[in-house]
Amino acid sequence: MTSPFRIETLNSAHGRSHFICGIEALDRYFREQATQDMRRRIAACYVAVDIANSKVAGFYTLAAAGVPLADFPGTIVKRLPRYPSVPVAKIGRLAIDQNYQGRKLGRTLLWDAILRGTRSEIAVFALLVDAKDERAEAFYRHHGFHKLSNESRQLVLPLSKLGK
Repeated sequence: MTSPFRIETLNSAHGRSHFICGIEALDRYFREQATQDMRRRIAACYVAVDIANSKVAGFYTLAAAGVPLADFPGTIVKRLPRYPSVPVAKIGRLAIDQNYQGRKLGRTLLWDAILRGTRSEIAVFALLVDAKDERAEAFYRHHGFHKLSNESRQLVLPLSKLGK
């Protein structure tokens, strides 16, 4: 059974020292760098907090980015104006603590990111992600993301129809 979670902006009250997702780079980022990126306005970090015990169960980051128009698949490009770059919100990191993996919390955090993108007062056309490996790429593709090119693991999810 999935524990109920609340999703909120990372703050000093959130314990980060015991967060372990199993990928050292993500664990280190969350423990050591996430708040610095927020202070510098490089990225926003959102956490899923287990309501039962106030533990951080997962997190993701969002930042503004741009993607050259030419990098989008042809099926998407035909709907866009011919600006050199398209505004997107980039999911920089998404991780679930090992104690909460397998409960579909990744999907919940992804949906929260989509909602924030569609509700933002700053217009973004899509969410962008750099999938770290094949497993992450499969996760994002399962949730409707499209590859930008065959050479990379960058994926994009147009938000235009999701927010309506």
